[in-house]
Amino acid sequence: MPSLRDIKRRIKSVKNTQQITKAMKMVSAAKLRRAHEDIIAARPYAQKMLEIINSLASRVSPDAHPLLSKRAGGKIELIVITSDRGLCGGFNSSIIRKAEGFVRTTGGNTGITFNLIGKKVKDYFKRRDFNIRQDRPVGSGRPKYATAAEIAGEIVDAYIKETFDEAYLVYGEFKSALSQKPVIQKLLPVEPKGTEESPTEYIYEPSQEAILADILPKYVEIQVFRALLESAASEHGARMAAMDSATKNAKEMISGLTLTYNRFRQAAITKELMEIVSGAEALKG
Repeated sequence: MPSLRDIKRRIKSVKNTQQITKAMKMVSAAKLRRAHEDIIAARPYAQKMLEIINSLASRVSPDAHPLLSKRAGGKIELIVITSDRGLCGGFNSSIIRKAEGFVRTTGGNTGITFNLIGKKVKDYFKRRDFNIRQDRPVGSGRPKYATAAEIAGEIVDAYIKETFDEAYLVYGEFKSALSQKPVIQKLLPVEPKGTEESPTEYIYEPSQEAILADILPKYVEIQVFRALLESAASEHGARMAAMDSATKNAKEMISGLTLTYNRFRQAAITKELMEIVSGAEALKG
């Protein structure tokens, strides 16, 4: 049976943990707000880029650029994005499960290379038999476009050199502060979605092929940047929810421990009173 001192020490420890989780929740909420603003700010550019890509690709041959052409080989690059830190509920594990599910549906990891972004996914896959081509941390702070451009540039170069035939992004898509969905998005080859004819007619100079050659790598950069933004917002949302749950659990633990402490203290006082009464009765006898 624990002593009153042990219970009191436990209550103090849980209260300290509660203060930490509450502070982490507040920090994540502030970061989530900024990350959500970044996503909203990036959407108009990404949508207009997609509109131009669709317009251009519908007017040129698929062989007009290497990023448009499909290859028959079965080599796949899987770019998996998680966080560097934990304490964010099932955010990282859900993305890792999504990646492993993709590997199983494609017939195993033969012919699949991994490009890992985030310490958590790197630590997981390095302990297993997977072909890791590259890995890097996400880094602290808000995602930067320069980082996305660097990642995308290396992926585009490797694709053009036929290091792999297809590339897929696996990341957490931000739905809301309480909802993040792991998704798989095809990155290469670029497959413009069939859309209705745009009401805007563009005049391209010097030519459609030249513009396409310049804009396709930027399109890949935008997709990688968007995935980094979505992943960052999802991480903060998941951590905020996890810390909120931990704070509530700590409050319940404190209530339970306080009740136990009061019961034990009352029992100890009752025992002492009974001993005093018994001693007084013995002296009377």
